[in-house]
Amino acid sequence: MAHINLLPWREELRKEQKKQFAILSMLTVVLACMVLLYAHLYIGGLLDDQNARNEYLKTETAALDQRIKEIKDLETTRAKLQARINIIQQLQRSRPGVVHLFDELARTLPNGVYLTGITQKDLSVTVTGVAQSNARVSAFMRNVEDSKWIGSPKLDVISSKSQDQQARTNDFTLLVTQVDKDKDKDKGEATDSAPGKAGAAKAAASPSKGGGK
Repeated sequence: MAHINLLPWREELRKEQKKQFAILSMLTVVLACMVLLYAHLYIGGLLDDQNARNEYLKTETAALDQRIKEIKDLETTRAKLQARINIIQQLQRSRPGVVHLFDELARTLPNGVYLTGITQKDLSVTVTGVAQSNARVSAFMRNVEDSKWIGSPKLDVISSKSQDQQARTNDFTLLVTQVDKDKDKDKGEATDSAPGKAGAAKAAASPSKGGGK
């Protein structure tokens, strides 16, 4: 019976398998490196895009904050200008009242009474002066009460002092109220318009009552 030696063939097969395994391992490693490189590049691209978006948002946010600041500055300037306009309008409205106030004080001032100071806050007027007697002060208060432009006199302080043995004066402080003619005019117009509306309503209701009969 013949004997065949298979060892060389088996050795060659084993070497070929090792060679193929090494090649497959190298291909696997290369493929894995390529996958990792692609993943790194892809993630890096996403991060770059997100960073670009973040920078864009920061830029737009800064621009928006600047616009908001400018709007607030404009609103502050507008409020200051409006306050100045209101003051100017108030001064223009109060100018005739000041003229009437000084004219009426001059009209109501009796003989023997001299004014030394006038201060006004809104419609409240504080008058300081010197009178020859208490009767002169009382006459001044009666004149103020009868005035159309000032009223509600209230004596705050009165003190007597002697300049010499014969002359004697009285220092006084009088609180008066200036009459606001504009408010009175508005109230008068509202009062006049109310009866007119009531009369119109009655006139409109009268025909309907007659038709019912």
